[in-house]
Amino acid sequence: MGISILAPAQARADAASAGNGEAIVVTAQLREQDPIDVPITLSVMGGRDMDRLGIKEFDQLSRFVPGFNVQNQSPNNPGFVMRGITSDSGTAYNEPRVSVFQDGVSISKSRGSYVELFDIERVEIAKGPQSTLYGRGALIGAVNIIQNKASLDRYEAAGAVSYGNYNSWSAEAMANVPVNDDMAIRLAGRVRQRDGYVKNLLGGGDFNSVDTRALRGSFHGRSGALTFDLIGNYQKDTPNGTAFKSIAYNPTDPATGAVIGDRGRNSAAALAPGAGFEGGRALGLDRQVWGVTGIGNLELTDRLKLTSTTAYRRFDALEIFDADGLSLPILTAAEDARGQQTSQDLRLTYEAGPITAVLGGSYFHETGTQRTPAQFDERAVLARLAGALNGGGAIAGRSANDPVPMALLASPAFTGALLQGVAQSYGLALPAAAAQGIAANLKPGHLEDTINGARTRAFDLFGDLTVRVSDRFEVSGGLRYSHDDKRSTYASSVVNGRSILGGLIGALGQPAAVRNQLIAALATPGAANIPVSAAYPVPLFGLGAQPTAGNGGQDAASLKNGGFSWRLAARYAPSDDTSLYATYARGRRPQVLSAGAPSAPFDPARFSVLDAETVDSYELGAKAALMNRTLFLEGAAFFYQYDHFQTTVQQGTQFVLVDAGKAESYGFEGQIRWEPSQALTLFANYAWNHSRFKAGAREGNRFRLSPDHSASFGAMASVPAGPGRVIFTPSVTWQSTVFFDDDNDRADLQQPPAALVADNIQDEMQGGYALVNARLGYEAPGSAWRVEAFIENAFDKKYIMDAGNTGDSLGLPTFIAGAPRFYGVAASFRFGAGQ
Repeated sequence: MGISILAPAQARADAASAGNGEAIVVTAQLREQDPIDVPITLSVMGGRDMDRLGIKEFDQLSRFVPGFNVQNQSPNNPGFVMRGITSDSGTAYNEPRVSVFQDGVSISKSRGSYVELFDIERVEIAKGPQSTLYGRGALIGAVNIIQNKASLDRYEAAGAVSYGNYNSWSAEAMANVPVNDDMAIRLAGRVRQRDGYVKNLLGGGDFNSVDTRALRGSFHGRSGALTFDLIGNYQKDTPNGTAFKSIAYNPTDPATGAVIGDRGRNSAAALAPGAGFEGGRALGLDRQVWGVTGIGNLELTDRLKLTSTTAYRRFDALEIFDADGLSLPILTAAEDARGQQTSQDLRLTYEAGPITAVLGGSYFHETGTQRTPAQFDERAVLARLAGALNGGGAIAGRSANDPVPMALLASPAFTGALLQGVAQSYGLALPAAAAQGIAANLKPGHLEDTINGARTRAFDLFGDLTVRVSDRFEVSGGLRYSHDDKRSTYASSVVNGRSILGGLIGALGQPAAVRNQLIAALATPGAANIPVSAAYPVPLFGLGAQPTAGNGGQDAASLKNGGFSWRLAARYAPSDDTSLYATYARGRRPQVLSAGAPSAPFDPARFSVLDAETVDSYELGAKAALMNRTLFLEGAAFFYQYDHFQTTVQQGTQFVLVDAGKAESYGFEGQIRWEPSQALTLFANYAWNHSRFKAGAREGNRFRLSPDHSASFGAMASVPAGPGRVIFTPSVTWQSTVFFDDDNDRADLQQPPAALVADNIQDEMQGGYALVNARLGYEAPGSAWRVEAFIENAFDKKYIMDAGNTGDSLGLPTFIAGAPRFYGVAASFRFGAGQ
């Protein structure tokens, strides 16, 4: 499909502009329209342009869409950012803020939303509150992936292969077969593999690799006024794992303490899981996502159409990571996320004369869990708490940036001295005998497990009406009511006995009599596994999270809530090729029933209700096609006011959703595309987004993952060469400084008890940077086949895609390197009608 990149005004372009003779149609307002007629800031990327630019993933796509950013830590942990708002939480009870759809079906849960972009018709990115059109999760925008369906019109086949550095290779294929005049099937698949680009200094597979397989099958049938599409998607991801690397400490051999690397943000890492964690599994991800969607359209009359969308979707993902970023097994963590959803959407569309109306309802049922096991080496955690990971002078001349070998941490004499120092910071002179006894009990592999779960039943009623007052002026309005019935659960446990270090930290905050009793008990040999009794009344302490009743009992709470969202729009068309629009919309993120760990062992889990997050959006925009429809322009200015803005804060090693109060965002987005001839297309876009907190401790802070400025520009050029053409596609993308957390890495917001160890250095940010990509190749007549060479990040720019993460709670922020220079060759073919 030859839909032009980021050219909303191009729907009426002729065959030369469209690239393959097909008009551009979008469905952002739940009906087929020319993009210029849609009073929404809408960016459209077609499959043909994605192919030309070498776009295979969401993060690559987002670099060419103003106001849209996608962070890809791993397929299991993406962050979708729309005009400053991030949707990336993996908790089962959380609600998305940026909706991601696949053929109109929500796939917005973070752990299941990152899917391969192959055999795609187009991707539509609608900015601003879209709740009335897309539903409960579209607080600030929606992304809709429209996949190619089985077609009755043609036999068609296509394939592509590529090979590049880091042993990267990919292969994909597609076949479309009409079975008869009324039925067709289509199969498409992709395999991508690449070695990691962060070297594993401890042996084994390198980090930040790719190992993905995806398959899609679709069926199309028709009978009289009824058409039906059935689509099945499956994807499996098994990369080696994400390199969460500390830059405060050099990579070392954990056995000898020898320095084996450097502290560069983009250099090699020494990471490994704790012994026996999750049955001895290696670092990495094992994720499966699959779903089935049925879409039926029934033409009731020539004015009235009924559309039904039924879907089932499921994801299962286990990701294991070295959360501290060092070779020492301070903290190994995992996320075992599972979810399944069933949805049904029915809507009537009426079009007659000056009126277009949509009326519908939907039902959504979702269940999910997030299990987050964590394993601590209490001896190493103690060294970090004491500021002595380098030995604290125990090894003469050892640099402050070089962690000690494990043999020193195994010495009770060393850890006993550290315990005395920690106790002294609380004003307690801990006797040597007690210190040695507690030190001997410190666990090399203290294991904890937490599970949050959620069940949501929701139904929506919605309507949208457009009235064309005259040939040049129309008004639109939409209203949606959403009702949720939620149940959240929480359970936590200490798997292999109480935490000795957690018990000591808890004891040091108690009155003297209780403190002294607990300290004496913690020094008793075998203290970790002595059952709680009248004779040994020491609670079953956790270190990262305290256990629920019965050491793993499940607590639950329920919530029912509902609310309205709406939109109003006016559009004026000075000419057939120009459109001016103004919109006001209210976006709403449903109330959240959050769940957290008990404040003390065996206390109830803590549940809290966060008020619905709302945003009032005001937008003015213009779209135009000029110079005989060879120059396409779009610009929009927006202003958002948020109430009950929800953000995630870190409390110890737990992440908790809180109400941060008020926030606001305003800015401008512009897009331009010039097609002076069939041989040349130039495009550019720019976004300015000023998003800030307006209340509370974070007042004045920027939103996370949100650059104030971003831009891209490029060209798609071709010149005749023999029977075919030489094609050249260069592009440049740029963004300004970003912070990776809403706390903007401010030291005053990262002190105990919010963090176990204070983080006093503001380094978790990425300054502005640009990436240069290019593709050069030869294409046969009719695009029957193509060979090309490609390069991405041509100047090997060093940047990071994330920083902070779980290790920040221990004063050990970790950094994830961005992709280096990739290059290689590719070949593709396509045959069948409609090339």
